[in-house]
Amino acid sequence: MTSSERDTSENEILQNNLNPEQIFPFALDEFQLKAIDSLNQGHSVVVSAPTGSGKTLIGEYAIYRAISHGSKVFYTTPLKALSNQKLRDFRNQFGSSNVGLLTGDLSLNREASILVMTTEIFRNMLYAAADRNDDPLLDIETVVLDECHYMNDAHRGTVWEESIIHCPKSIQFVALSATVANAGQLTDWIEQVHGPTDLISSDLRPVPLEFNFCSAKGLHPLLNDKGSGLHPNCKIWRPTKSHKKRGRLSKPTQPESPSLGFVISKLAERNMLPAIYFIFSRRGCDKAVKMIASTCLVNQEERKSIQDRFEKYVILNSEGLRDDLHIQALFNGIASHHAGVLPAWKELIEELFQEGLIKVVFATETLAAGINMPARTTIISTLSKRSDNGHRQLMGSEFLQMAGRAGRRGLDSRGYVVTLQTRFEGVREAGQLATSPADPLISQFTPSYGMVLNLLQRYELDKSKELIERSFSRYLASLDLVEEEEELSRLKEEFKEYKTFAEDIPWSDFERYEKIKSHLKEERRLLKILQKQSADTLSNELISALEFANNGTLISLKTSQLRGKVTPAVIIQKIQKRDRHTQLLCLTDENIWILIASKEVVSLYADLTCLDVSHLTTPEISRLGEIHHGDLLSNEIASLISNLAQKNDMRTAQYDLASEVLSQAKLVKSLDDELLIQPAHRWGDKKKLKRHRRKMDELGIEIHEREEMLYDRSNRHWETFLSLIKVLNHFGCLDDLNPTEIGRSIGSLRGENELWLGLVLMSGHLDELTPTELAGVVQSIATEVNRPDLWSGFIPSAVADEAFNDLSNIQRELFRVQERFGIEIPILWSSELMGLVEAWARGSSWTDLISNTSLDEGDVVRILRRTNDLLSQIPYCESVSRQLRNNAKAAMKLMDRFPVREAEDINQVKEKNHELTNPATERHNGD
Repeated sequence: MTSSERDTSENEILQNNLNPEQIFPFALDEFQLKAIDSLNQGHSVVVSAPTGSGKTLIGEYAIYRAISHGSKVFYTTPLKALSNQKLRDFRNQFGSSNVGLLTGDLSLNREASILVMTTEIFRNMLYAAADRNDDPLLDIETVVLDECHYMNDAHRGTVWEESIIHCPKSIQFVALSATVANAGQLTDWIEQVHGPTDLISSDLRPVPLEFNFCSAKGLHPLLNDKGSGLHPNCKIWRPTKSHKKRGRLSKPTQPESPSLGFVISKLAERNMLPAIYFIFSRRGCDKAVKMIASTCLVNQEERKSIQDRFEKYVILNSEGLRDDLHIQALFNGIASHHAGVLPAWKELIEELFQEGLIKVVFATETLAAGINMPARTTIISTLSKRSDNGHRQLMGSEFLQMAGRAGRRGLDSRGYVVTLQTRFEGVREAGQLATSPADPLISQFTPSYGMVLNLLQRYELDKSKELIERSFSRYLASLDLVEEEEELSRLKEEFKEYKTFAEDIPWSDFERYEKIKSHLKEERRLLKILQKQSADTLSNELISALEFANNGTLISLKTSQLRGKVTPAVIIQKIQKRDRHTQLLCLTDENIWILIASKEVVSLYADLTCLDVSHLTTPEISRLGEIHHGDLLSNEIASLISNLAQKNDMRTAQYDLASEVLSQAKLVKSLDDELLIQPAHRWGDKKKLKRHRRKMDELGIEIHEREEMLYDRSNRHWETFLSLIKVLNHFGCLDDLNPTEIGRSIGSLRGENELWLGLVLMSGHLDELTPTELAGVVQSIATEVNRPDLWSGFIPSAVADEAFNDLSNIQRELFRVQERFGIEIPILWSSELMGLVEAWARGSSWTDLISNTSLDEGDVVRILRRTNDLLSQIPYCESVSRQLRNNAKAAMKLMDRFPVREAEDINQVKEKNHELTNPATERHNGD
């Protein structure tokens, strides 16, 4: 059957047959039928099901259904590699003429009924649609959001939310997600912002998983029959007593880890291949290939098939070969798959693995993110991975995503998941992850300069705020804040009760009373200090004077035995002790005998006449502070003392007569009097009132803090939006909230910091560069590689280097303004790889390029593609010079060769009359 005949045959099916039983030649699962029923009711669906359970079929049905209505479908994926894979799959399934592709730099058959694209391209189309009369979404019935759990991705997550928020409500969504804990929340949010949406969830795996654990002793079951805990035969390793005695600082040595060859041999023995062997490092994957490269895992027929496919690959991709060891391993059914591998080589590996020709692929966890590579077995080499904050244990969803690759529907009765014994992880950790639930989706929504400019170009500020507040992040925050809002309401009610109870209390009077009381307390404290200072100063003087005082001398004393009050007395007898301290036997005005130390005398009245006390009979007192009551004879002297005390103020300590003490005492007295006349002084229990007022104040503070917290959490994205507006105003991108020509140009760009890119492109610093030099400088502002071992043998040209340095003022000014308004969007500006990009644009061979850098091939392709992506946007910036536009086009052509552009894409472009348009917006180049 020719391609044309086949396409016609497919179209007949699409137009005339929507019965799932006739479309799909096998019985559908219950969740698939439910999803189809929801779609037929006109609802959007969120499908959350395990990897390999058949979610894609629902997207395929949506395609059949839309086309039968004469409508179109957008099929979006998070990665260009996934888009390319879907393009191949759908061409085989629906016919080439029915399928088109849009990526950042390629537009193929864009009028097709099925258009495959990245989610970012779809988001850009939504922004562009508002500016066009011929709406590119006009005939779209359904948008499939494949790998929707990518909303968790820190760098790409915002794209999904923007797409869902801005998509017309007339379009159905089919959101396909791996199992997540909060699929219901995602569904509810989509229903709120877009329209009727049904959750279709399934925990059932068509191919059940069997979990195993491999140690140096062999391969064993990990979980019990119910899958709820460890298998009875699993023995949890514990440190020996001798290790415990050595202390916690010494690292425990777990049982021996199984060797790579041992693991593969066990899998081969049990017919558990093909397998994906997850290793969380590129170097680890390549090292593993080299370790078993000579081990043959295929038969002669399979080896011949691999060799034939390899020869076809070499014809198209002569420079896209790995070293001889990897080629030898490939022929033996062994390969590695990671971000450092050339994309074309990765696609070869994926195709061979899908056909069962490759038996073991060593891969980083990125393979688990959507690529269609089901295996009979997945091996997870370690249960922890390196992160920005050191090593951490795998999350439940990460483990499930990798484990879910096991089990090929229609080929395997069960899938096998194997975890390995490592130095620090054993069956306990493996069992915990194998039984852990999926993690929830979290929002990565973050306003950007491009988002601000695109919204303000189309909507008023109030409408922009409404759209920002429709984010999944705000929805999740509203759920999280329900309890907080309930607690705030309770606190406000409690505050109201306190306020009602105290309605009749003039709190201004109470506050004044408390203020005076507090002042009085402080002044009394100061008075005590002054009194002590005065007493310390006079103490030595009094002790010296007492040495010369006679019996009968009048004094004032202060002692605890007499309740600490100043007491008038007379010296009856001075007693000299061996330690040279003098003790005084005294008689007080209350006819009390007491023995005191000299230091307890606080006043000495040398100017008063001494009393005659010689006739008194003294009691026997030998202990300091000892007291005796006097008789009738001593009472006469006591009365005399009392009379003299009244005439001469003998009840005031001499140190209290110091001027500063008297002044402070007067102030204390005035405050005390003022306190007594305050209205609040006559109220009831002032301590209770004070506690009441303090509780009211505490409640008021807590309510205020909680209200601020609620506002911040509910409005943080809007506050960021407003801060971005301030930065854009500073650089002339807005005129009274209307984007200027500069602002519109920046809004048409896509990148990590659109403002930075736009300011550089419109600065004029790049206008005079040649296309080759331009490519180098564009790389310096579009990509950044943070690796300690980064090096490149290519030196930037002097002109390009000068242009790069000229950008420093723009970079500093933007950094200063962003910092001023609290914006933390990275400003990429690095010259290490400018020379490498210039070399590629000058025509250096791929082999020469790779041999002169520490970067892996996949990294270099990624950098060159991102550079080309920005170059492809320059011709559509209305504010850049014509010269820069033309040079950007020329630079693109110099850059756009294999492997920056896949050989398959190059051939497709050659076959078609490929017109230079902006794939995201369909804008034709105006020059």
